[in-house]
Amino acid sequence: MLAFAQDEQPFMATTMLQNMERLQQESQRQMPDVAANWQARAELRAAPNGGDQVWLHVQAQMSMPLACQRCMGPVLVPLAVDQWFRFVDTEDTAMAQDDACDEDLLVMAPQVDLLALVEDELLMAIPLVPMHDECPVAPQISAGAITQSELLHAAPEHKPNPFAALAQLKKAR
Repeated sequence: MLAFAQDEQPFMATTMLQNMERLQQESQRQMPDVAANWQARAELRAAPNGGDQVWLHVQAQMSMPLACQRCMGPVLVPLAVDQWFRFVDTEDTAMAQDDACDEDLLVMAPQVDLLALVEDELLMAIPLVPMHDECPVAPQISAGAITQSELLHAAPEHKPNPFAALAQLKKAR
C-alpha cells in the first residue's frame, strides 16, 4: 500500500457482478452485463506525530438488481461508494482511534485486496428496504384466501367489547 501511495497513480477497474460472490448473493436475478465501475487512489499525508500516513480513497458505482420489498419484482438500485480509509500500524491502534475519527481505519498489511474492500463497501451501500419509486404493477396483498379487494371492501364485523364482557362478569358476582 505504501508503494501504491508513493506511485500516486489511481487504479481504475470494471468488475462484473458475477466476480463478486458476496454481492451476487444479494442480487435478485442474474444479469450478465451488471458491473461495478470503481477506482482506488492512495496518498501520503503528514501524520500529527511526524512521518507519513497512508490514506486510501475508494469510489464505486453500479446498478444492483434487487427485489422490491413492495411488489417483490426486480428493481435496479443505484449504489455509490465514496470512502476514505486511513492505514494504521496495528489492530490495537485502530481500536483505540476508531471512535475519535470520521474516516475508516485499516491495519497496514503487506497486501490489501482492493476488490474485496470495494465489495464490502458496495454491500454496505445496499438499502435496507429496496423499492421502486412506483411499482410497475400494483402489489397484491392477501391474507390467506382473502384478497386485497375483499379486505378493503369488507364490512366491519361487530365485535363485542371485552370490557363490557368483564362488566357482565363483575355484575354476576
